[in-house]
Amino acid sequence: MRFAVLQYSETMHLSLPIEMKLQSYRNEISIIYDRRYGNREYLRRPPSFCWFLVLHCTKETQRFLMLCVKSMLTVTTAALLLAICVLCWSTTSLTTNRQIVVGALAMTAPGSSISGSISGSQQQRRTVLVTGGAGYIGSHTCLELLKIPNKLYRVIVVDNLDNSSEESLIRVRELVTEYEGGGSQPCDANRLEFRNCDIRDKEKLNQVLTEFPEIDSCIHFAGLKAVGESSSKPLDYYDCNIGGTINLLQCLETHQIKHFVFSSSATVYGEPEMLPLIETARLSTTNPYGRTKLFVEEILRDTYASSPKSWNILILRYFNPIGAHASGRIGEDPQGIPNNLMPFIAQVCVGRRPELSIFGNDYDTPDGTGVRDYIHVVDLAKGHVAAINKLYTTHDLGCTAINLGTGHGVSVLELVNGMVQATGSKIKYKFVDRRPGDVASMYADPSYANTLLNWKATLNVQNMCNDTWKWQSTNPYGYNEVVKEDDVKEDEVKVAIKIEVIETK
Repeated sequence: MRFAVLQYSETMHLSLPIEMKLQSYRNEISIIYDRRYGNREYLRRPPSFCWFLVLHCTKETQRFLMLCVKSMLTVTTAALLLAICVLCWSTTSLTTNRQIVVGALAMTAPGSSISGSISGSQQQRRTVLVTGGAGYIGSHTCLELLKIPNKLYRVIVVDNLDNSSEESLIRVRELVTEYEGGGSQPCDANRLEFRNCDIRDKEKLNQVLTEFPEIDSCIHFAGLKAVGESSSKPLDYYDCNIGGTINLLQCLETHQIKHFVFSSSATVYGEPEMLPLIETARLSTTNPYGRTKLFVEEILRDTYASSPKSWNILILRYFNPIGAHASGRIGEDPQGIPNNLMPFIAQVCVGRRPELSIFGNDYDTPDGTGVRDYIHVVDLAKGHVAAINKLYTTHDLGCTAINLGTGHGVSVLELVNGMVQATGSKIKYKFVDRRPGDVASMYADPSYANTLLNWKATLNVQNMCNDTWKWQSTNPYGYNEVVKEDDVKEDEVKVAIKIEVIETK
């Protein structure tokens, strides 16, 4: 970075150090802008202001613009770059923004590639707060963030470990080390930090944000997620999912963190009126869990509307994530009896559960069982990486909802048959009556995610089953090394199995 700055200052033949020169540009642009508009909303009228700047700036500033033009930038773009300099220098995070601006200026030096990406040494590391990052989807997302080239991302995880294990993050560090070819050299400890923190504890959450002032974005997974349990414990779900999110948003606002990705759910669509489901479909829910997700979505829309310049939000609606990392090192490890279909099937396969109950075989589907949009958790994690990248590169996304799915449905029996192929063994199951509220089919139209995020699911159902089996067969009791007493007695007790076929996470 320093070499690039010096090289660029020599190219410009500046008589002063570049930071002093940029400060003089800042002062000049501020005066010109105030004279024209009477305020400092620099980017509200960029085209007219940029041309006005070119006509009224000093000769030395004009010479800077001409150098940019020779580097294949338009005069308007070059002037806009200077305007961005002003905006960055006027913020409170002085050092960080100087690095960003100087890195951008180095890109405009003659001989540099204008259309290329900034090299690793010139990129500003991004620091992401991941709530619930020790959980199933969270841990896979942390891994994908840390695998981005040039160590672009640093991850700070907060999790209360209510339904997760810190062991998942230890394994994420190991996988990153293996991915980077580090051998015995472990992943940098400061690239993945963990703090045991409940998002409902505002004081502790603020302490984390104060400890890591470089955090500039947040991916929010933390929350309770069992559909059936939400009906018996609705207050717990409203307290955690809604109250916790409000705490989080208030803390982020205090620390001026604007980039925000929210883990929503397909349950916000309720019983579908159309298939495949698109983002503009009617929103309606049938259970407390779904309502917490929908209420938080509305809170985010209201929050953005109240202060558009303070927020940049993407809402990701998931459709039935299953599978595990191909290494078998991290995967889904639910506490107690699983509420979702795939982990229950997997536990039947390793003998932890006696059999699978399938609710309904008389739906209007090809084989009579419910059809859902199952997506590999690694594809889903990559969707989060695409979303956070988009927030960093596009600062005016507003508050936008996006479906993440495959675009086609898979039935319960198809999923069972996939696990039979993966394990090479038969799976014991029985059909029982439908449950009230279950719908026949639900799957997404993911085309908007492909257009906006350049993201598409690539792994198929057999990949999902094979990776699930790799995880479950090598970790029959998840991240726990000892067998729980409840599991030992499983064969002696008949358990009322509630498989959440309308699962979404």
